[in-house]
Amino acid sequence: MPPPADIVKVAIEWPGAFPKLMEIDQKKPLSAIIKEVCEGWSVQNYENYALQNADSTNFYITEKNRNDIKNGSILRLTKSPATTALELHERIQSSSMDAKLEALKDLASSSRDVTFAQEFINLDGISLLTQMVESGTERYQKLQKIMKPCFGDLLSFTLTAFVELMDHGIVSWDTFSVAFIKKIAGYVSKSAMDAAVLQRSLAILESMVLNSQDLYQKVAQEITIGQLIPHLQGPDQDIQTYTIAVINALFLKAPEEKRQEMAHILAQKQLRSIILANVIRSTKPINDEMAHQLYVLQVLTFNLLEDRMMTKMDPQDQAQRDIIFELRRIAFDVECDSTNSGSIEKRKSMYTRDYKKLGFINHVNPAVDFTQIPPGMLALDNMLYFARHHQDSYVRIVLENSSREDKHECPFGRSSIELTKMLCEILKVGELPSENCHDFHPMFFTHDRSFEEFFCICIQLLNKTWKEMRATSEDFNKVMQVVREQIMRALTVKPNSLDQFKTRLQNLSYTEILKIRQSERMNQEDFQSRPILELREKIQPEIMELIKQQRLNRLCDGTCFRKISSRRRQDKFWYCRLSPNHKVLHYGDLEESPQGEVPHDSLQEKLPVADIKAVVTGKDCPHMKEKGALKQNKEVLELAFSVLYESDEYLNFIAPDKHEYCVWTDGLNALLGKEMTSEFTKSDLDTLLNMEMKLRLLDLENIQIPEAPPPIPKEPSNYDFVYDCN
Repeated sequence: MPPPADIVKVAIEWPGAFPKLMEIDQKKPLSAIIKEVCEGWSVQNYENYALQNADSTNFYITEKNRNDIKNGSILRLTKSPATTALELHERIQSSSMDAKLEALKDLASSSRDVTFAQEFINLDGISLLTQMVESGTERYQKLQKIMKPCFGDLLSFTLTAFVELMDHGIVSWDTFSVAFIKKIAGYVSKSAMDAAVLQRSLAILESMVLNSQDLYQKVAQEITIGQLIPHLQGPDQDIQTYTIAVINALFLKAPEEKRQEMAHILAQKQLRSIILANVIRSTKPINDEMAHQLYVLQVLTFNLLEDRMMTKMDPQDQAQRDIIFELRRIAFDVECDSTNSGSIEKRKSMYTRDYKKLGFINHVNPAVDFTQIPPGMLALDNMLYFARHHQDSYVRIVLENSSREDKHECPFGRSSIELTKMLCEILKVGELPSENCHDFHPMFFTHDRSFEEFFCICIQLLNKTWKEMRATSEDFNKVMQVVREQIMRALTVKPNSLDQFKTRLQNLSYTEILKIRQSERMNQEDFQSRPILELREKIQPEIMELIKQQRLNRLCDGTCFRKISSRRRQDKFWYCRLSPNHKVLHYGDLEESPQGEVPHDSLQEKLPVADIKAVVTGKDCPHMKEKGALKQNKEVLELAFSVLYESDEYLNFIAPDKHEYCVWTDGLNALLGKEMTSEFTKSDLDTLLNMEMKLRLLDLENIQIPEAPPPIPKEPSNYDFVYDCN
């Protein structure tokens, strides 16, 4: 008979004694359970004790999380969070360097637990740590020459504990003094600082800037870009990541009027080239966090264009009108002729003719074209940059189109305005960076004027595509759609330089785009007619049954799973396989990973499929709830699944890879009569279904299917061929 659902069987450890097996009644108050455990070991003052998980987390058991305790869990009787917090609060103030160091090490470890953190914070522990940073460390700096490693460790553990305590969100960041900020900034500005101290100091500065506008002002006064730049030139990618994160935070929180100034400073300090040389082109692969920070920097840099993008041109502003005159002068190599070119009417006629050749919509007053926002004045900036820095290409495009028929010319002015608007949409200029995106483009870090160079490449692409499409003015929107597709497809391969981007575009001609579209249409759109959709629906159950049989056959072959335990240094293995009649799961422990299949008789444990109640995955798994807070376990979260059976018993799995995870979750769901919903099932279904459809439709190839049904034939002369079933 299964035990009651509220009873959990656990092992409880106590230093110097053998672990004790006992049953915990979840209906009882936690204090009563702790009292019972203490009495079993004759421990007095049970109110000063608590239970905690005996794994690397050491998280305390509380009334809130006690339901997460599972059968077979190992717990430890230990001092209560309040008692531990009080002891550590006293120990970190010890006059002995060794005792202080050990206490700070324990504090850094314990502070990960929110229960302990709350108790330590209640003792004004964060103020104590900040005081130690502000003044206490000066005492140890005098001893730094003779005991430098000890000093580095002291400060490292102090800052680690501080970061862990603040991460719980219990205390506001607004409470910290200028003296504390100066100390943290001082650690960042020093050239030879312990790596752990530097990393935590950078993390603290980033959190301060992001969480408080008042602290941003103070941090911005204490730390300069020049002090941060050298940390990007070191070999430690974590420090590089935190450094860019601080720069991003300062950039993000800076008032709008100061962002351009900050961008100018970053350009002076050659931040872009330093990141390109030491991060992007480093021999080390870029991890996800670094990719995210580079993406954020990319977005914030492009957002500097928002002001020009949303600024309308003032037709009365002579300085802005002079830019249009400059475009005309460069294109047609004419001098300013305001004094010697005849009548005003003649000059106006000449200007109108030239503005038409330049492709402006308003030939009389082109300034009106730049009153649309977006792209506003940004389009004019791009045109002037192209004319000045790529003069030959600019003149060629203008003259080439001015010699064509009116309807076939590619209007440079109108194209530039629409292209600038499109590029702003593609790069999402003006939008805040996403918290989980890693989509940075290395090529934008290869040039100080990357957006303008990006425009110059794309405007030449637009002119080339226009010619390939033999477009007329009525086809303008169609050309822009093709150009957008060319740019998006070229960006997906993440070219490392603007030259690689240009080469990729050359391989994506209009003809190539048509081929790609046709290929995609063959794979997708051709199967959208009603008869073919009906055939697809009819075939789908057969394909799903085929996939189901494949999954069950794989379960019958079995899989070796790895046991992850923080209490063992070496991994242990276990094997699970389904019986050929699909009635029983056989499983058992192994000493090492097997070579080939493991026979049923060597697997001692059995679980009837009929007893399985549910399959849960990811965060819902009991072994993930216990270990979910650990960073090292986050990578296995997507590979975890559990089988629930009997009252509250689980068989916990961590698949060796994503494929095995999908095979087993699909197979177990199939055994329970549920849908197979994994991404591999969707992929297999699409592949097999498309193959089957093409095989069945082979006879229809190269045969014209009429749009209208054939005419109804004439009635036969007699009905003698009809057979009366009655």
